[in-house]
Amino acid sequence: MTLPTAIFILAAAFLTATLSGVFGMAGGLVLMGALALVLPVSAAFVTHGILQLVANGWRALLHRRHVRWDIVGWYALASLIAGVLVSLAAFTPSKPFLFLMLGLVPWLTWLPAGWLKLDAARPHQAFASGFLVTGLNLMAGVAGPLLDIFFVRTELTRHAIVATKAATQVFAHLAKIIVYGAPLLVGARDADMPPLWLFALAIPLSMAGTWCGGLILERMSDVNFKRWTRWIVTAVGVLYLIQAAQLLMAGS
Repeated sequence: MTLPTAIFILAAAFLTATLSGVFGMAGGLVLMGALALVLPVSAAFVTHGILQLVANGWRALLHRRHVRWDIVGWYALASLIAGVLVSLAAFTPSKPFLFLMLGLVPWLTWLPAGWLKLDAARPHQAFASGFLVTGLNLMAGVAGPLLDIFFVRTELTRHAIVATKAATQVFAHLAKIIVYGAPLLVGARDADMPPLWLFALAIPLSMAGTWCGGLILERMSDVNFKRWTRWIVTAVGVLYLIQAAQLLMAGS
């Protein structure tokens, strides 16, 4: 791995963790695209899973008093089932497909409120969110906007939303690490992964970024929190659709 690539990944780890610390999902979307630009797909999935596992786990720990553990329990059970099914299918997306999915996922935030009346506080919907979000996470690398649909219409505060979503995403990213990491460990493609020293630097940077994001979150209102989340992920999605189109045209 070249030094510019390593610096790029480290900067992305810090900045996207800060973004996630504020909005709970936008950072993961940006980080997945950044990693896919410089790493093979499987290595990008595992690297993203490790960094986001740490960032989300640290965020959940920082805001642990706000976590709704009943929601997390149902989500974790469904996440396990989804991980097993995708693992059996042995699915690995191509880069054009990955960017296409990354570009389409944010548009889920614009679904009219009357179409889907979802509430993660209800046990059966918490289970559904775990199955659907983890499944999409394993196909597109991220699923924050889909997860947000289950939370944005709840009566939870912004602190409870960020904390509970962070706790649930620990299981989604753990599934991604296992599903895509196992073939890398047993095959000849382990050289595609970043070196261990990069993770040793990126993990504390992700934790620092999460802490910085928490400071910004304290200064935001619930209204601005939900409004900015939608616009940020949509703008990122447009950029990913452009990238997908460029990759498809280059390959044709």
